[in-house]
Amino acid sequence: MADIVGMLDQLQNKALHNAELKERFLATRSEPSPISAFCGICREEGYEIYEMELVCAGEEFHAAMKRSTNGGGENSPMLAGQDDFYELFLAALDGK
Repeated sequence: MADIVGMLDQLQNKALHNAELKERFLATRSEPSPISAFCGICREEGYEIYEMELVCAGEEFHAAMKRSTNGGGENSPMLAGQDDFYELFLAALDGK
């Protein structure tokens, strides 16, 4: 799997400096399939990001953090949106 986190970081920086791109990403929230629309824009911008890769990357990232603390035990609940790279990306663009 490609480095989704790195690609999202590059796209986020690009969008923060390009108002039109930023608005296109933010507008995906109102699409019938927001993540598909989001990934479509990513691919248009030259970043091969697909829906399942995005979802799996968030889950894998969260799981790796969990394993690295508390001896790998599961004793802390996941916070809402903690593994949702799509929402985290948009929140950063929104300044939230």
